[in-house]
Amino acid sequence: MERIDIKSLNLEELTAQLKELGLPAFRAKQIYQWVHEKLVASFDDMTNLSKGLRDQLKERYELITLQIVDVRISQIDGTRKYLFGLPDGHIIESVLMKYKHGNSVCISSQVGCRMGCRFCASTLDGLERNLRPSEMLDQIYRIQTDLGERVSNVVVMGSGEPMDNYDNLIRFIHLLTDEHGLNISQRNITVSTCGIVPGILKLAEEDLQITLALSLHAPNDEVRKTLMPVANKYKLVDILAACHQYFVKTGRRLTFEYSLVSGVNDNLDEARALVNLIKDQQAHVNLIPVNPIKERDYVQSNQKAIQEFKGYLEKHGINVTVRREMGRDIGGACGQLRKSYMDQKKED
Repeated sequence: MERIDIKSLNLEELTAQLKELGLPAFRAKQIYQWVHEKLVASFDDMTNLSKGLRDQLKERYELITLQIVDVRISQIDGTRKYLFGLPDGHIIESVLMKYKHGNSVCISSQVGCRMGCRFCASTLDGLERNLRPSEMLDQIYRIQTDLGERVSNVVVMGSGEPMDNYDNLIRFIHLLTDEHGLNISQRNITVSTCGIVPGILKLAEEDLQITLALSLHAPNDEVRKTLMPVANKYKLVDILAACHQYFVKTGRRLTFEYSLVSGVNDNLDEARALVNLIKDQQAHVNLIPVNPIKERDYVQSNQKAIQEFKGYLEKHGINVTVRREMGRDIGGACGQLRKSYMDQKKED
């Protein structure tokens, strides 16, 4: 019999399951607390349960726990990049960023990615599989346990396209924000998408208070197609209409992510086009100096170009920041550490 993934069950489902075993509701609360609040790595750590019950749980349930394969700590800003091993042998990565306002974790939603964005290392080897809710949660749980400090903000912006793993994403959000678990505020969760229109429209109907971030990266479809293959399927006019619908339904201001690539999308013509594109959107623009990866020939924009681009947007009433580069000395960009690890394994 295939064991049930206990970490992906909500409290109501776990209570119903244990009722079938003749166990009272308080047992479900105890076990749920061990899994989602005390963040134990095994059933044997649930010390207020009898050995018989722990053995019964082991037989029926699987407690997904990720193994830390590697941790790189930035000497510049304390950013930590984690490489995690999944039970089936796959490797994923997550990043812990320390800010004055709290600890933020950027997690992966898939093993690899099939979106093909040309500036991202996550997609170079394609998509292996979706992550389960438990595997998304446990990136945060292991980091919080390793750090010994609370994680207060979560960004689903690591490897993978969250809208490509929609049902697991929604379950993950509900588990993460459950008052019986880590109880992270929905307002402290950001989900990034490269522009999957049906997913954005569906998310608008979920009655959530999370922040939606759009990987925009270009002010028109022509330039966007050179950077992001998804632009061949979804036009910017349709993506922005879906984003506006999300704002109308949730009241949550959007974030537009814009990676600045020298000579591709960083001149003032692009800045002008960007202003015209988003001037009516309730949004914040996050300019990202692109992290160069060895498999591509993209070059990061220089500081003069970045500041001129930012200044033009501000002058025209666009709310904008330049993302602080985190973990530059440890391969902080999406997919870089996993890619180098996988390449090394192939060589070995």
